[in-house]
Amino acid sequence: MPSETFAKPSSPAENGILNDKIRNIAIIAHVDHGKTTLVDSMFRQSGIYRENEQIAERAMDSHELERERGITILAKNTAIPYGEYKINILDTPGHADFSGEVERVLTMVDGALLIVDAVEGPMPQTRFVLRKALALGLKIVVVINKVDRPASDPARAIDRMIDLLIELGADEHQLEFPTVYACGLQGTSTLDAEEASRPETMGDLTALFQTILKEIPAPPGDKTGSLQLQVATIDYNDYLGRIIVGRIRRGEIKQGQTAALVDREGKITQHRITKLFGFQGLKKIDVDKAFAGDIVAVAGIPEIQIGETICDPLNPEALPPIDIEEPTLKMTFSVNNSPLAGKEGKFVTSRQIKDRLAREVKSNVSLRVDDGPTPECFVVSGRGELHLGILIETMRREGYEFQVSKPEVLTKEVNGELHEPSEQLMLDVPEDNTGACIERLSVRKGELQNMYTENGRTMLEFKIPSRGLLGFRSEFIRLTRGQGIMNAAFSAFVPWVGDIGTSRNGVIVSNEQGEATAYAMKNLEDRGVFFITPKTTVYRGMIVGEHNRSNDLLVNVVKAKKLTNMRSAGADVLEVLSTPITVTLEYGLDYIATDELMEVTPQNIRLRKQSI
Repeated sequence: MPSETFAKPSSPAENGILNDKIRNIAIIAHVDHGKTTLVDSMFRQSGIYRENEQIAERAMDSHELERERGITILAKNTAIPYGEYKINILDTPGHADFSGEVERVLTMVDGALLIVDAVEGPMPQTRFVLRKALALGLKIVVVINKVDRPASDPARAIDRMIDLLIELGADEHQLEFPTVYACGLQGTSTLDAEEASRPETMGDLTALFQTILKEIPAPPGDKTGSLQLQVATIDYNDYLGRIIVGRIRRGEIKQGQTAALVDREGKITQHRITKLFGFQGLKKIDVDKAFAGDIVAVAGIPEIQIGETICDPLNPEALPPIDIEEPTLKMTFSVNNSPLAGKEGKFVTSRQIKDRLAREVKSNVSLRVDDGPTPECFVVSGRGELHLGILIETMRREGYEFQVSKPEVLTKEVNGELHEPSEQLMLDVPEDNTGACIERLSVRKGELQNMYTENGRTMLEFKIPSRGLLGFRSEFIRLTRGQGIMNAAFSAFVPWVGDIGTSRNGVIVSNEQGEATAYAMKNLEDRGVFFITPKTTVYRGMIVGEHNRSNDLLVNVVKAKKLTNMRSAGADVLEVLSTPITVTLEYGLDYIATDELMEVTPQNIRLRKQSI
C-alpha cells in the first residue's frame, strides 16, 4: 500500500466542496490488448482480496459470452481502494455495436486509461471509444501494455497514438498525454521508456496508480448542494426490483430518504430509497450515504429509465438527457413456423418473444423494437451485427425459439438526400492475400485509405458502407484461409453509394423431410459443400449446403440405398464424406439472403428458404 498521498490541485466547487479523494476513470482498449488482465493485477495489488481468497481470472468478464468470446459486452464498474483514495473503474465495451454502453459509461468519468498493445498499437475499436472520450474532454492516460512481448515497439505505438489523436481532433492538452509502460500479466509498470525496454527490471503497478491520482482530476460537484444523480445503467434483482447505477452530480444521497424522479417528459414523482450500495472490487456493499462524485447503485424506484434524474424533492432539477447514437441495422424476429417448430425451445409464442424484447429495451438503450407487418413479427434495430447477434445468442441460451431475417441497414434523409451508415474497416492479412482482399472490397464499394506491410503481413484500412460488410466475413475467411484478422467500427452516415455486388453462390435445398443419409449426400458431393452431416433431421425448404453454381438446387438428401439380396463388390467399403461447414450464429447472419431465414433454437441453428 502507498505511504505517499497525492492531493490533486483543483479549485473548490462554487459555494461547495469537491470530493477530492475519488477518481473516476474508464478503461479503453482493443480486443486482446490486455485490459481485463491489467485490471486483475490492479485488484491484487490494491489489497481488496484476502490472502486465502480464491481469485478468478478475467474477473471483469463476468458475462458468460464475454468469457467465451474474449470481448467486453456489458459496461461494468468496480472500485479499488488505494491509500486514502477510492478509484472507481468503469470497463467499456470496445466494439461500436455497444455504443449505448460506451456513451453512458463515459458520462460518469473524468478521465480514461487508454491501453495500447506495444506491438499492434491503436486499433479500430480503440478509435471508436477514444473519439467519444475526446469529444467529452476527458483526460487521457496512455498505457503501453505488453512491453514484454518479443516484437514490442513502444516508441512506434506512441507515434501511432499521436497520429490517431491528431486525426480524431484532439486539442493540445490531450496531445500531451502522460504515458505509463506496463505488463498487465506480470503486474508491473514504469514511467521510464528506457526501463520499459528491460521489462524484467520494472516494479509493481505503483507507477500506474500514482499517475491516475496525479493526472485524473477529482470529480466536479458540490457535496453540499441539492441532490442530482443521473441514471446510467439498470440492473434487476428478484428481491429489490430495478437497481440503477449512476454518478452523483451534486449533493448527497442517503438510504431511506425520499427522492424525486424527473422523467424524460419532465414529470416528477416521489420515491423512497430502499437500498443504497457502493462498490468495492466487483461487489456491491451497503452504504448509509454517498456524496457528489461517487458512483452508486440505488434501489426503490420501480419505473425509472436510463438518462432520467434523481433529485432533491425540494429542488427537482433535471440533468440533460444522455444522447445515444441511432441504430444502424435492423432485422425481423418472428415466431418459428418451420416443420420442426416448438420441438426444442421452451419459449416459442409471439407473446413470450415480445415480452423478452420489451425487457431488453429497458436496459439496452441502443436497441429499438417496433411491431412488424404481422402480430408474429417484430422489427429489432441495433448498432450492428454483433449487437444483434449477442441478443439472439442470449435469448437462445435462455430457451427461446424463433427465426430471424437477413440484417438490413437503416437509412435516413439528410437535406433531402438518402444516407446510409459506413464503417472504418481494418484488415490484417498475409501479404499473399492482399490483392484478393482489395479486389473483393472494391466490388463492395470499399475505399482503401491506408496500407503498409511488415513481417509478411499487410495492414489494410478501408472506409466502406455497412451494406458492403454484410456477408463479407465468411468470404474473408475463405480468401485468407482463416489467417486474416478483421475489425470494423461505425464511422458516420454517408450518401447512398448505389448497388453493391455480392458473390455468394446459390444454395442446396432439401425437397423432402426426414433424416439425411450418407448414401444420398455422397452422390451429391460434386454439387457443392454441405452444412449438415448424415442423420441430421431436415425438412422441405431447409438449406443443407452451398451450391457450386449461382442458382439454387433442390435435392433429396434423405434418399436411402435400395436393399437387394445381391452382395455388391463395394459393400464393405466405408463411405467417406467431405467435412461440412459448421453453421454458427455469426456465419448464418452473414450468409443468408433476403429470401431466406435463420431458425434459432436452444439446440440448433438452421437456415431455410422463406417459402418453397
